[in-house]
Amino acid sequence: MHHRSLRALQRAGATAWLALAATLATPAHALQVFACEPEWAALTRELAGDKATVYTATTALQDPHQIQARPSLIAAVRKAELLVCTGAELEAGWLPVLLRQAANPAVDDGKPGQLMAADFVRKLDVPTRLDRADGDVHAAGNPHIQTDPRNIGLVAQALGQRLTQLDPANAAHYRSRLADFQTRWQAATHRWTQAAAPLKGVPIAVQHRGFPYLEAWLGLQQVAALEPKPGVEPSSAHLADVLRQLQQQPARMILRAAYNEGRGAQWLAERARIPVVTLPYTVGGSERAKDLFGLFDDTLDQLLKATGPTK
Repeated sequence: MHHRSLRALQRAGATAWLALAATLATPAHALQVFACEPEWAALTRELAGDKATVYTATTALQDPHQIQARPSLIAAVRKAELLVCTGAELEAGWLPVLLRQAANPAVDDGKPGQLMAADFVRKLDVPTRLDRADGDVHAAGNPHIQTDPRNIGLVAQALGQRLTQLDPANAAHYRSRLADFQTRWQAATHRWTQAAAPLKGVPIAVQHRGFPYLEAWLGLQQVAALEPKPGVEPSSAHLADVLRQLQQQPARMILRAAYNEGRGAQWLAERARIPVVTLPYTVGGSERAKDLFGLFDDTLDQLLKATGPTK
């Protein structure tokens, strides 16, 4: 056979093999997952890999309490086979609208296709009374559970089991990835906890009461909040009151989430002579928080950096 013809046949064979390999590498059916917040999207990707296609409804720079029920979100819920959200009323202002408009029975309340992460952890700040005059208070407790890595591990266990239930053909895949994630996560949590020892007992002020799980994990002591009530922006008069409070009971830093408006915190920080620490709060909230591990690496490093000598 002529050499040129032989090379042509070899090239054609290689092209056909690559096409076949690409086809085999693409899952026949990827589970359609709708994640309300970036941390649950990241966790789903850790546990499912290429067996799931994940749609993330919000970004780290959006307040998850206040999202518009856009048509694109309704369409994503309509085709979802699994919906992963925080729950505990965090999405009470928009998720019920999405579920009603999407009319997708697979992800309705109580169905296996709906997983609320807060159902699998112990909630903090559970109110003893409910009164709208107290601000944006959540009846089931504080929903910002993602700031404690131990909660992420608990939710991972539940999510891994749910993926197995919904997609039994790939059960071995999900179990293997869950075991691998838990091994890496527990090691990282141990490392973060040891590194954070100097933070125990450090007094802090917070912009929004969104850090009780972080405080409980690290032993931080909240001495002031900029919001007069949860979800209510502080007035100038209230910030002046907080400044007087900090002069009597100093804090080492002011914590705010990446999506919080920062002018009030900056005004107070300059007068109290303490730093503002803008935590990523979820995946995507900073340059380093590209995944769940980066989220806590950055959070711990920022907190430790801010605990320098009091000015």
